[in-house]
Amino acid sequence: MKQWLPFIKSGPTVAVIRMSGTIGAQGRAALNDASLGPVIEKAFSKGKPDAVVLEINSPGGSPVQSSLIGARIRRLAEEKDIPVIAFVEDVAASGGYWLAAAADEIYADPSSIVGSIGVIAASFGVHEFIKEHGVERRVHTAGKSKSMLDPFRPEQPEDVARLKTLLEDIHANFIDHVKARRAGKIDPEADLFTGEIWLARRAVELGLIDGVGHLRPMMKDRFGDKVKFRRFGVRRGMLSRFGVQMVQDAAHGIEEWAAFARFGL
Repeated sequence: MKQWLPFIKSGPTVAVIRMSGTIGAQGRAALNDASLGPVIEKAFSKGKPDAVVLEINSPGGSPVQSSLIGARIRRLAEEKDIPVIAFVEDVAASGGYWLAAAADEIYADPSSIVGSIGVIAASFGVHEFIKEHGVERRVHTAGKSKSMLDPFRPEQPEDVARLKTLLEDIHANFIDHVKARRAGKIDPEADLFTGEIWLARRAVELGLIDGVGHLRPMMKDRFGDKVKFRRFGVRRGMLSRFGVQMVQDAAHGIEEWAAFARFGL
């Protein structure tokens, strides 16, 4: 009769962290450092896994939250000496690809969308609309740039110039991250940082990902048929599940749909 001992590891284990949706600040999206942080810490710590897998399906979002999550993954991977492998589902674009690049290896389905290494800012201008309806906009500021890009007034060239500088600086951070994480893999002759997207096989040729494959068969090939999978992910709170945050969730759902729709999803 086999006796089970809690301190003896019975076989290889892979921790799987689910990362699905847009990346945003607290209260606006499920994927942010505040909500994912405890999940990531637990995945790396529970039972000393042989590998941590990132199961990614994200069109992107906040560059800051992407950076915070990616940095946490790298810190834990290096501290605990655990390899990290990313598997892309429908899309890992923009901030979604930032998260994938935090892994040591990246794999995707043949039809997965990868890339969009760029930065975007979008808004609306409604100054003509309120003018036609007799609405007068009154704004008072201390600091000449405080009302930069106010959608209720005509766009100012100096505001656009400031915004472009910010976007270029964030883009440079994104490029540095990809170059550091994919060093020796990305094609040095290819222009990868235009915001363009590719399907998986082309992304392999460009060095943005390591191959085409799916999570379970690849992990079984690597660790054996007896490998165990432990799943970790963000759970909605009880109040949210019972509809207290229904309006906020619905608004976020529309935003998330629009983000995925950019990639035909």
